[in-house]
Order: sequence, then C-alpha cells, then structure tokens
Amino acid sequence: MFHARLRTSKRVSYVGESQSNIADVTIIGGGPTGLFASFYAGLRGVSCRIVDALPQLGGQLMALYPEKYIFDVGGWPKILAKDLALNMIEQGTQFGPEVVLGSEVTGISRRDGLIVLETARGELLSKTVVITAGKGALNPRVLECPGWDELSHDGGGLHTHVRQPEDFRGKKVLIVGGGDSAVDWALGLQGIASELTIIHRRDQFRAHKATTEEMLQHGAEGRLRILTPYEVDSIEGADGQVTGVTLVQNETKDKVKLEVDSIIALLGFKPDLGPISNWGLDLDKHSIQVTSLMETNLEAVYAAGDVVKYPGKLELIATGYAEAAIAVNNAVHYLNPKARVAPGHSTNLKIFPQEEGAEE
Repeated sequence: MFHARLRTSKRVSYVGESQSNIADVTIIGGGPTGLFASFYAGLRGVSCRIVDALPQLGGQLMALYPEKYIFDVGGWPKILAKDLALNMIEQGTQFGPEVVLGSEVTGISRRDGLIVLETARGELLSKTVVITAGKGALNPRVLECPGWDELSHDGGGLHTHVRQPEDFRGKKVLIVGGGDSAVDWALGLQGIASELTIIHRRDQFRAHKATTEEMLQHGAEGRLRILTPYEVDSIEGADGQVTGVTLVQNETKDKVKLEVDSIIALLGFKPDLGPISNWGLDLDKHSIQVTSLMETNLEAVYAAGDVVKYPGKLELIATGYAEAAIAVNNAVHYLNPKARVAPGHSTNLKIFPQEEGAEE
C-alpha cells in the first residue's frame, strides 16, 4: 500500500539518517528531469528517494556548464544553468525526499516483490523506479595527441569544460572545437583571458548561426584569433603545467607553435550508459526504449529525459519535465490502481496554498 501523506517536512533526508529503506519511488539521476520527478512524487504523496553518482544534485547543469545561459526553459527568457539547477533543487526537494549522492547504482533485481538497487553503500529497496540518467556517464572526448595524458591532471591547464570563467583570468587560452560550447566560450572568455584562440578542424563551425557570426566579427576586430582548419598536433609543458601547443593545418600540413597556459577541449561527450546497459532493459544504442507511459520492458521500472527513446522524441529539458510527470503518475497508479493517473492542476490542489501565509 502506498503512503497516503500529502505533506512532509521540507527537510531533505540524506542517506544514513534514514527513513525506511523501502521507497515508493526511487529516482536514478538528480538532474532537472529527476528533480521534477521528485517534485511530482511528493505532490502525489508517495515516498521518494533520489540516487545520483555525482556529489551534488543538478546533473549536467551544475557539473558541466553552470555559468552558461539556457534560453529554452518555459518561464525564463534566459537563466544561468546553475540558477536553474538551484531552483529545480528547491522545487524537487520541498517534500523531503531521501537523497543519496556519490553513489552509482550498479545493478537492479527483484526480490519479494520489491526492486533491489545495488550500490557501493549497500542495497536500496524500492517499489518502483524512474530512471532519469541523462546520457549516462559524463565521459568527455579528449585530445588524442602527445602531451594530453601526461598533463591531464588537476592544475595542469587542460580542461574539457568551463566551470568558472574566472579560472582563466589573465591566461593565454586555446579553445578546441566547432560546436555551440566552443563558440559560446570563445565569446564568454573575452575580457577574461589575456589571449584567446579558437581552432576547429573544419572551415565551417557547427554552432548557432547568430553566435558564430558574432564570433567571426570579433575575430575580424582582433579580439580573438580564429584558426581553421587546424588541429592540435602536440602539447608541451613544464613542471606539470601546459606551456605551449603545436598546431597542424589540415590541408597544407604546416605547423605553428603557440604559447598557451590553458587548453579547453570542447569536443562533446561519448554516450555511455555504464551499468544501466546490463540491467536487461530494451535499449536502442545508448537509449532506453519506453512506451507512451514511460514504461520500460521491466515491471515497475520507468524512465524519462534524455536517456529515453520513442517515436518523436526531443532531447530538451522541457520535454524531460513532461516525461517525468508521466512516469511518476503512472508509477503512482502502479502502486495503487485506484489512484488516478492525472492528479489535476496544481492551482486546484490543497497541498499548495494560493495566498502568502495561507493555512495548509
């Protein structure tokens, strides 16, 4: 029988403090889709647990591009990724879910009618599961050239994303890549880096047309150096720190040396579902096949967000929100077949006061 509570303490319970070890819904993944799923679980009055391999909630918004603006989330003309994450965390934890961070789920199985989630911290038990693991493990593509492996450690000057722009204050920076992230940071680090160069292996950039044109204009004005079609041939360093780079022109094979303090390789990520690949789920390459109810082929296991695939799928945060609501509402119906799938509009729910200071 699922929990009938409609409101819990707003205090988040972290693993080790424990509530019951059996959750009504366990959400695997603490990014925006997982946090919205947690919100919906609380709204429906069921107990919820969020499990994430990262040390903090927020997913890629916090881990990869906290200082980048997001423009396609409803209600926000633009919002920094970290601010969206903080808002999502506030919304998603308001009903007091148990939060298990820094703990990867390595396997799932069934026992005595429950789903058993295996982690390094031991077993977690749940009645249903919603997988919101995004693209899986965050494995950035790196430069395959002499010097990368030797210098790729904390403080060495090699980066696969930008967490804090101020980390590059006064430095000679080389950006490698031709997509949106590379072009965005070629613009975003101007006025911060002392020298800024961007290279791409092709003549044409793959980023949004407007930002590409803005970057090219800045290049023409001498605010940054743009080199195409170039690739990194080798990286030089001293005392564990990047000092320079050798570039090769792809057509003429001519080489040029640059003095740099930091190299930012923005080459995308290798999709890797990690242990999820071995759970017996119906997979299509690196995605989980789901029905229109966000059901997987495993009983009581649902999925939502970038990790799922179905006809017409769009990989957007906005889409993930809807899928999370569908997944959780159908999980609630699974827990109690008498429960409605649709909870109704939030404006009509007594769980949410309509006036400041209204009695609950």
